[in-house]
Amino acid sequence: MPVRLILATENQHKVREMRDLLAGLDVEVSHLGELPDPPLLTETGSTFAENAREKALACACATGELCLADDSGLMVDALGGDPGVRSARYAGEGATQQQLIDKLLGAMQDVPEGQRTARFVCALSLASPDGEIGRWEGRVEGTITREPAGEGGFGYDPVFLYPPSGTTFAQMPPEAKNAVSHRGRALAAFRADLPALLER
Repeated sequence: MPVRLILATENQHKVREMRDLLAGLDVEVSHLGELPDPPLLTETGSTFAENAREKALACACATGELCLADDSGLMVDALGGDPGVRSARYAGEGATQQQLIDKLLGAMQDVPEGQRTARFVCALSLASPDGEIGRWEGRVEGTITREPAGEGGFGYDPVFLYPPSGTTFAQMPPEAKNAVSHRGRALAAFRADLPALLER
């Protein structure tokens, strides 16, 4: 029987991406939304890695199983690294994608083209009830556009231009985005290490 790996999230966009990126591994991938009594996870860290570790450990202790947590967000140089770990709450708790984008573009209204650099960061933490097993990180560099473009992706994808493709993440097919995204890069490193970790 394959080992069950619980993704410490109920975000369906993340679940879809992570399941696609973990396809083919000898693990059964589940997530909090599929549990009858999912634990409530908090994020009190000041870095993506701290938040991922906090969520992975809380999930593993609550379920007694192997849990993988992701914490990710957008860091904009002209905004001193904001929205950072507050990416999902940048426009307030429960803000919509449009509200997040509107606040970001408003804050960057006077930032010239050459200074609109940004990056997406994804931190992963794998934990069992005995403690954290490992952590991984992925980053991707880009720039912030002045207008949203594209219908795909989620979050800030419509305003994150990936220079090698000349398109925003929201304009890229899912498989193309996953090949270069912060989450894709972090999960590629995780995939490479997982077989050895499961043999311990």
